[in-house]
Amino acid sequence: MEIVQKIRQTQIGLSKRPATIVFFGDSVTQGCFECYVTQEGKVEPVFDSDSSYGSRLKEMLSLLYPDASLRFINAGISGNTAEGGLKRLDRDVLSFHPDLVVVGFALNDAFLKGESGLSDYKQTMSEILKRIAETGAESILLTPNSMNIGVSPALKEKPMLKLAEAMERAQKSGILDKYAEAAKEAASEGGAVVCDVYSKWKKMIDAGVNVTELLANKLNHPIRQLHYLTAMMLCDCILS
Repeated sequence: MEIVQKIRQTQIGLSKRPATIVFFGDSVTQGCFECYVTQEGKVEPVFDSDSSYGSRLKEMLSLLYPDASLRFINAGISGNTAEGGLKRLDRDVLSFHPDLVVVGFALNDAFLKGESGLSDYKQTMSEILKRIAETGAESILLTPNSMNIGVSPALKEKPMLKLAEAMERAQKSGILDKYAEAAKEAASEGGAVVCDVYSKWKKMIDAGVNVTELLANKLNHPIRQLHYLTAMMLCDCILS
């Protein structure tokens, strides 16, 4: 990807402008992990942005290019959909004049809107990628991780159990599969590189792995260790 050349130019002093990468997505991008239920019965996430895949990628690229000038922006917002992302694209992404944008929306879209929202989702993702490309920036389309495939015995509170049951249905019905495919189609049409994390999670499911226990909240937030997988896959995309 061209971002590599921009990083190298800053490392050897040919460019004083830092190479800028923006991570644009939902709660997984933001760095949400465990969830807890408030006294009011509301489900809230635990934030740990230092353990997010964006922070892990920062560590990797800083190790590979120790003298480069790099800037990383986390523009993830918990609960956000592609539609919500499009509305804040100018403010939260393009205003930073990025060289590369990692775009990751699908989990909330699939869960909240189901199959009826699939067409709008693809159209919105296409618009996001188009507008990024118009600025001259590159983009990587990041497919989602899996949702839970069962209800974990670790969950006790009714709000969490209710969410787990609903997300299990959404995952097993193949809805998220269709959103992942729609995202890849949008990327292909928009010239974006695809980082297909979802295929790795599907392989684990097919191999009999209980991926529910690889989710920090037992719903849809990968444990901290799995953010390394995403970061390594993104690093591979960037260096290719």
